[in-house]
Amino acid sequence: MLKVAVLDDYQNVTKKFGNWSELDGKINLKIFNNYFDNSDELVKYLSDFDVLCLMRERTLLSANIINLLPKLKLVITTGMWNPSVDINSLNKRKIVFCGTENRTESTAELSWLLTQLVWRNIFQEFVNMKNGDWQTSMGRTLYGKTLGIFGLGKQGKQVARFGKAFGMNVIAWSHNLTKEICDLENVTLVSSDEMFKFSDVLSIHTKLSERTKGYIDYSKINMMKKTSIIINTSRGPIINEEDLINAIKNYSISGVGLDVYDVEPLPEKHEFRELSNNYNVVLTPHLGYVSSETYEKFHQGYVDAIISYINGKPINVLN
Repeated sequence: MLKVAVLDDYQNVTKKFGNWSELDGKINLKIFNNYFDNSDELVKYLSDFDVLCLMRERTLLSANIINLLPKLKLVITTGMWNPSVDINSLNKRKIVFCGTENRTESTAELSWLLTQLVWRNIFQEFVNMKNGDWQTSMGRTLYGKTLGIFGLGKQGKQVARFGKAFGMNVIAWSHNLTKEICDLENVTLVSSDEMFKFSDVLSIHTKLSERTKGYIDYSKINMMKKTSIIINTSRGPIINEEDLINAIKNYSISGVGLDVYDVEPLPEKHEFRELSNNYNVVLTPHLGYVSSETYEKFHQGYVDAIISYINGKPINVLN
C-alpha cells in the first residue's frame, strides 16, 4: 500500500476537491496543512512516503531533499510545469514526475481586479468607509490609457481582452513574443524599453526563468511614468524585491498590486505589509489560482495520477 503525502494544503481542502474514495484500500493518505520552511524538518516528516503531491511551487524539491527521501517513487505537481522540482535528480532515481490539468481564468481575473483596486485607489476607500470617512481620494479612469503586458500567453491574452473591453490601448513584450501572435490578439508588439516607458498599467504574465528572474529592477521601473502602476500575479522574483520597495517609497510609480512574493507565505513582518498601510499597495496571498474550479482539477488530478501509476500507466508525465 502506497504512503501518500499531500503538502501545503493551507485551507484543508484536499478531501473536499478530490474523490479519494477511488483509492480506498490502495493508499495511506497524510495531509500536511503547514508549510515546511526548514529542509531538515521536511525530510524528517517525508522520508517514509512513496508519493508526494505538490501544490504549485510552494515546496522546493531540490536534489539534496530528493536524495534524502529513500522511498520516493512518484511526485505529482499541480499544473504541467514546476521549476521548483529538480527533474534531473528524479530521473537519476527513476522517480516518476506527473502533472495535472489546470485552469487559468482565475489568475487573469484576479489580475484585473488588482488593476482596478490599485488604479482607482479603492483599497484605501474600503478602509476609509470602515472608519467612517467619505470620498478621501480622486480616482482615475482606465479608458484611453495604455496596458502593457509582459508575457502574452494564456493569461496575458485574457488580460489583454479585459483591457480592450475597458477601452485601453494594449501593448506587449516578452523575450520570445512575435508580431504574428500579437496581431492575432490585436495587440501592439513593442520593445522592452517601450513597454516600461508607455505603460500606464504594467501587468506581468511571463514565467519565472533564469532570464526573467530579477528582470524588472529599479532601472526599468524608473523608465515608467510616475502615475503608472505594476500588477504581478505571475511570480515574485521576476521583480527585484528591494528595488520595488525603494520605487514605492520614492513614488517612482503610483501603486502596486501583488499576489506573489519572493518568500511565500509572506512573512508576518515583511516590509510589503508595512507599505500597504501608507502607500497605494494592495496585497493578496497568492490567490490567482485559488478557486474551486481550479482546485477540482488539481486534487482530482492527484487521484487520477496515483491510480494510473498503480495501474502501471502513468499519465501527464513530465520527466
